[in-house]
Amino acid sequence: MTLSSLSLCRIAVISHDLRIADIPYNVERHIHAMREAISNGAQMIVFPELSTTGYTCADLFFQEELISSAMKGVCSIAEQVPAGVIVIVGVPIHHEGKLYNCAAVLEGGTIHALVPKTIIPNHHEFYEARWFVSGDELQEDSLIILNDASGNSIECLLQSHLLFRTGKIVFGIELCEDLWSMIPPSSLMAEQGAFIILNLSASNALVGKEAYRTSLVTMQSASTISAYAYASAGPSESTMDTVFSGHIMIAENGVIIAEDAGLSFDTKIIYADIDIDVLLHERRTLSRTQASHAMTFTVFELPLLRDVEVDMLHRVIDPMPFIPTKDANDRFHEILQIQAMGLAGRLRKTGITSMIVGLSGGLDSTLALIVCLEACSILNIDNSNVIAITMPGPGTSDKTLENARLLANTAKTTFREIPIHDAVYQHLRDIGHAEQDHSIVFENAQARERTHILMDCANQHGGLVIGTGDMSELALGWCTYNGDHMSMYGVNSGVPKTLVKHLVEYYADSHEDEHMRKVLRAILETPVSPELLPLSDKGEIVQKTEDIIGPYVLHDFFLYQMMRHGFGPRKIIALAYQAWKHEYSKKEIAGYLRLFYQRFFSQQFKRSSMPDGVKVGSIALSPRADWRMPSDAHARIWIDEINAFLSSI
Repeated sequence: MTLSSLSLCRIAVISHDLRIADIPYNVERHIHAMREAISNGAQMIVFPELSTTGYTCADLFFQEELISSAMKGVCSIAEQVPAGVIVIVGVPIHHEGKLYNCAAVLEGGTIHALVPKTIIPNHHEFYEARWFVSGDELQEDSLIILNDASGNSIECLLQSHLLFRTGKIVFGIELCEDLWSMIPPSSLMAEQGAFIILNLSASNALVGKEAYRTSLVTMQSASTISAYAYASAGPSESTMDTVFSGHIMIAENGVIIAEDAGLSFDTKIIYADIDIDVLLHERRTLSRTQASHAMTFTVFELPLLRDVEVDMLHRVIDPMPFIPTKDANDRFHEILQIQAMGLAGRLRKTGITSMIVGLSGGLDSTLALIVCLEACSILNIDNSNVIAITMPGPGTSDKTLENARLLANTAKTTFREIPIHDAVYQHLRDIGHAEQDHSIVFENAQARERTHILMDCANQHGGLVIGTGDMSELALGWCTYNGDHMSMYGVNSGVPKTLVKHLVEYYADSHEDEHMRKVLRAILETPVSPELLPLSDKGEIVQKTEDIIGPYVLHDFFLYQMMRHGFGPRKIIALAYQAWKHEYSKKEIAGYLRLFYQRFFSQQFKRSSMPDGVKVGSIALSPRADWRMPSDAHARIWIDEINAFLSSI
C-alpha cells in the first residue's frame, strides 16, 4: 500500500530548536528534523516563520551578514532535500533595497520560489514593519539572483501571488499575520484552486490564545475546504518580551487531525495524511468555491511527490463513521430532537395528533416509538396519542412479542395486538401459494399485510403511519416494496443501523423509569431480524439479517465513504481493511462491498418512491434532497473494479 494509491499526501509540521541569528546551528537543526520527517514518509514539510534566522532577531535584520548567511543557509538545506519532497522554510530576503519575510520552497536540491508575507503586523508586541515590507509591493514575476554556499548564482522567482502544483495537488503558502487578516490570502488561493495551505508562523503564547488560534485555523480550513498546516516558532525564540508557542497543527476541512500545543525547547514534529479525494469531492459538490474576487495567482509547476510505501497511516480511519465520538450524549440528544421536531412539525401542519407505529420488539421500531414519545412531549400531548400496534406472525418470537407488549405499556401508549397468521395464510391460499413454500412471496406477504393493517388503522384513528425503516435498510433495499417500505412519515430514514442502537442505548441510560430502562435493554440484546420465517423447533429466531446481507458495521462504513467522500471501491476496501483488519480480511471486505453495490444500485427504485423523512446528518438518501439517481443505473464499473481487485489477491 502506498500513499499515492490512496490519494494521500503526508505532511510534516515542525517547530524546531534554534538559536537566534546562529545560522549554521539552525541549518543543522533543519536538516536533522527534515531527515527524521522524510524517514517517516513525509512528502511535504513545513517549518516556522523566519526559521533560518529566528523570528526575534529584531534590528539584526538590518545586518547584511545575517541576511546573506541566511540565504546561504537555505541553499545548504536545499542541497539535502531529495527529489519528490517539498520543504518550506522561513528566510529574510533582500531585494531592490527592501526586505521581505519569505517562505522558500525547496525540492530536489533546488530553491524553486520565494513567497513573501503580505500582511505585516505593527501592533502590540509585533512591529515587523520596522524591518519588512509587504510582498504586495513586488512587481509581478520578480526574479532574484542568489548566491549559494559555494558562490554559485541561482535565479529564483520572488512573487506574492503564487500557487504550486505537484500532480493533482495544488497548494498555497501564507505567513502568520496573513491568516489573521480580514480576507486571508488563503481564501483567495482556495478560490483559485488551492486545497492545501501551508502557514509559516511565529505566534506567541498568551492566556486563551491557543484556543483562539486553533479555532482560527479550524474555521479557515472549513471555509476554504482545505487542509491547513500551521507551524509556529517556539520558546527557543527570544523570551525578552514574550514566549512563542511552538503551536503546530494540521486541519482538514474544519477538523484538527494532528496537533501539538505544548511549550517545549525540543524540536517537535507532527504528521498527517491528507486525503486529497476528500477535499476534491467536497469542492466538486459545493458551489461556494466559485471565484468571486478578481485577484489571480500564477501556478508554479513542481515535480511529482515521491511515493511512499506505508504500513500505518497518520490518519484516523473511524470504523464507525456515523457514531459521534466527541460529546456523544449531546449529539445523541440532538439527533433525537431533530427526529422528534420533524415529526412534531408534520403533525402541527396536518392538524393530526395520532401516530400509528408498527411495534415489532426490534430496534428500529423501538427508536420510532421513542421519537413519537418525544414528539408528544414537544407538542404537550399525552402518550396515548401514540397507537402502538404489534402484529405477530409466523416468524415472531415470544421474546420480541413480549418486548413489544412491555414497551408499549411502559410508555403508556394506546396498545393494540393484531395477529396476522390467519390473514397471511388466507392471502397465500387466494393467490395459490403453498403455505410450506417459505420463499420471498411468503416473507413479503407478511410485510404487506402489516402495512395494510397500519394504513387502515391510521384511517380509523385519523392518524399518520410512522415509518420505522432506517437509512441502512434503504441503502440496501432491505425492505418490502409497498410493505415496510411505505409509511406517511419516516422518522428513521436519516439514521443508519449502527446509530440506531446507540440512540436506543442513550435513551435507556438517560431515562428516569427503571421499568423503561429494563425493557429497552432487553430489546438491545435481541438479534436483528425481520422475523419473516417460522421459528426453529426450539422457538428461536432462524432468520438473522446480517447472516444474509453481511455486517451492518461494514455496510454503514461503505455507505459513508461512498456518499460522503465519493470514494471508489479500491479505496473503500483499503480504508475498510485499515479500520476492520482485526475482524475481516480484504477478501471478505471486498465480497461484502460487491454485495453492497449490487443491492445499492438495484434497489434505487425503492428510494425513488420513499416517503418524506427527516435528515439528521450529512448523508441522506431522499430523492428530493441529497441523492438523485436513476432507478435503472448500472453498477458494472464498480463491480468490475472489485472483481479485478479480488483476482489480484
